[in-house]
Formats: sequence, C-alpha cells, structure tokens
Amino acid sequence: MENLTSVRGFLSVSVPFIGGLLVGEPMTATVGDQVTPGFSVEVGPGDKLGHGLHMTDRGPVAVLSGHLVSNSGVISVDSSAPRINSPKVGDVIIGEVNRLNEKTAELRVLHIETNEGGHRDVPALKLFADIFVSEIVDRFIPSAGDTMRKRDIVRAKIIHVEPMLKATTKGDPNLGVLYAACPPCGESLLPSETTPDFNVECPRCDYRGFRALSNGFGYGFEIPKGSDIQKLNRPGERWSSEAESMLGHDGARPYLSPVADHRRGWSHEIPESAKRSPSSRGGRGGGRPQREMHPAKCTLCGTQTKVPFKPTPGKPLRCRDCMDRVESGKASKDDLAKEREVMKKARGKAQKEFGVKLFIGGVSYDATEGDLREAFSVHGKLNDVHMAMDKETKKPRGFAFITFADKKEAKAAIKAMNKSEFKGRRISVEESSSGGRGNSKRRRRR
Repeated sequence: MENLTSVRGFLSVSVPFIGGLLVGEPMTATVGDQVTPGFSVEVGPGDKLGHGLHMTDRGPVAVLSGHLVSNSGVISVDSSAPRINSPKVGDVIIGEVNRLNEKTAELRVLHIETNEGGHRDVPALKLFADIFVSEIVDRFIPSAGDTMRKRDIVRAKIIHVEPMLKATTKGDPNLGVLYAACPPCGESLLPSETTPDFNVECPRCDYRGFRALSNGFGYGFEIPKGSDIQKLNRPGERWSSEAESMLGHDGARPYLSPVADHRRGWSHEIPESAKRSPSSRGGRGGGRPQREMHPAKCTLCGTQTKVPFKPTPGKPLRCRDCMDRVESGKASKDDLAKEREVMKKARGKAQKEFGVKLFIGGVSYDATEGDLREAFSVHGKLNDVHMAMDKETKKPRGFAFITFADKKEAKAAIKAMNKSEFKGRRISVEESSSGGRGNSKRRRRR
C-alpha cells in the first residue's frame, strides 16, 4: 500500500485507493490562492520566500492564513484581514474536537473560512462551539461519541452565535470530520467500506470505527471534484442489530462508544455503572448499581464491618463510627497510636505471607525474566519475577516487578542493585507500593 503523508490540522494528505474509493492527491497552492497553515506552495526557480512561508523537507509551506501574493519575485502570504472578526451565523469553521459529552461535541475553533481571505482571530469568548447530536449526521445516533473522537479535525457551519456558538455538520457534503488519528497507534485513519457499520480503519493496526465523514476527509481546505466519501456515512440507513447494541445508549461515556472505537480482542462494553437499571426507568430509585462490599475488621475499634473496596493489609480500615471520630478530630492520640501498631502487624504478616515486591525501572529491552531472576536471586529467595510487556506489540516496556520472600533480603537487593548497570542500562530498584508500578514517592516526583 502506498504510504500517506499527513500533517495535523488542515493540510494536504496524499492517500491511495481504499475500498475502490479515490482518497486524494497532493495539493499545491500558487499565487492568488487562499492558503491555511500547512499548505504546500509552488514557487518559481527565481522566486524567494517572504512573510508567512517556511521551507521544509517537502518544499515551501504556508505558516499563516491568507492569500498568496508576489511582489518583485518575493512570494508571501497576505494576512491583512481584520485581526478580530467574531464568527457569524453561516460562517464555516475548522475546529478540533476538544470534549465529548453525552449529547454534544465541543469544538475548539482553529480557523474561520472566509472568501475575503486573511487571518481572522477568534475572541476568547468564541473559542468553542457545540454541535448537538442531532446536528452531526443524517442517521440515528444517541451519543456524540458515536461519530467523533477527541482531537478529530472537523469542518462545521455556525448556526447560532448567542449566548454561545452552536454549529452543524449537516446540510453540506463538505462538512464533517476532515482528519482523524488512530487512538491506539496515532496513524492517520483512512476511509473504508469493507464493513457496513464502520467507515474508517487504520492501515497499521486492527482499529476500525465510525466517523461523521466530510467529503474533504483526508484532503484539507480544497476538495477535489468527484469526491463522494460522505456516502460512507450511509445517511438514513439503519444500523445492524450488532451495531445498534454497541451505540452509546443509556448514558454511556461517549469516549467509550464501541461504534466509534472497535478493535478485535479489545472489549468496549458499556460500563456497568453507565447501564440503566429497570428501576431507573420510572424516574425513581436511580440506576446506579449497588457497590460490592467486602468484610473487614476496623483497625481502630476492632469491630467487624464492611467496606466498598478490597481491603489492603497494613492500610486503615474503619467502620462508619470510627471514620466520623477521626474526621471530626475526636479520636484520641492513644487510639491512633494503637491503630498504627495494628496496621504495622498486619503489614508484617502480609509481607511474610506474600513477600516484598520491588519495582525495577530502566530495564533493557533485551533483558528477559530469566536474566532478572539470575541477577536478583543471589540476594535471596524469589517468589515471583514479572516483566511488563506491551499488550499490542508483545515487547518489553522497560520495567519489571520482583517479589522477595524475605524483607531483609529485599532491602539487601535494593542496596546492591539500585543504580547499578544491568544489560547495558542503569536500573532503579525500589520497594513497590501495593498498587504496582513503583511507590508513591516515585509517582510524586513525576
């Protein structure tokens, strides 16, 4: 497959045939054309670059919005339009999806397209525009996140100005998503018609999804004649029963929509907390499921209680009465001192039973679990050695966890191995928190 060249924003993109669709050719602007940042510019042998142009590896590129002009052999960008020009109803804007809500997509306005040319700065109070879910595409969708993702570049038309900007991507085949990057790997997505319920796919990984595509998807500012990518939105068509069940119903978080994000082997099921229970349909009782409770012993008074999380040995576990005492400052110093002793004993018991876990950072990508076991076993008995691996590439991520059976042996390993050289790299060794990747002090330093 031919490689594609893309730049974030509204730049030219060269892409191949996908699923029988002509996806685009490189665009080059000449004197008299309107340009936006990223446009390739054609210059003659004797021409020089002036204001608003920059030389790159792929030739001269515009860095300002405006008209290309030539003055005595100097090519420059004329951005002489008024500096402040608020969006008006009917204006076409280029925006980046900044936030996805259940029923709206929030765009950060990047550029206002205008026939007058020049650069139009947007006032601070008009930097964001909302697109209601019914104004995105001519097809039933319950959630804005079914058709867009954060950081997508979108062309939209302003339909309302006060008290805030509202826009639409309906009514014009050139409105909609212009550019989208693959969420897992960052590659530019390409249009696809291989799967009826999805219209974009990643050429690198197995990602596929649905976007409210513009005919300008993959092109940028100008759209070649004959482009009909928007037909992949399948306006007016019903979703398949499988896709229907994947739409963002029942208040599911839009950024988790399985229709907009689908990958083989990766579940995007609606969180249980977002599903609507039968009791909520009558407007009473709420739809929030009951949290799982775990039996525990209060570390302050010693009574049996239940907590909404899995107890961690050595951490405070308090009943409701004791929690109120501590928060109100009524717990005595003696009681708190006794609680610390209880937690210390529990922590020591857990260490004897489960061992002491160490976090190993800066591990060479060529190292194996066998190499780590061989290097650390000289300091004591090891219960477990775990090398962190990337789920997608199956390659090491550069850190590991080693569990020692004895705390003294673990401390000896830290003293001997921390900041030492292992497989050509200097590693860091420290006691891990119960949550995993390094202790709390290490996380705070980041």
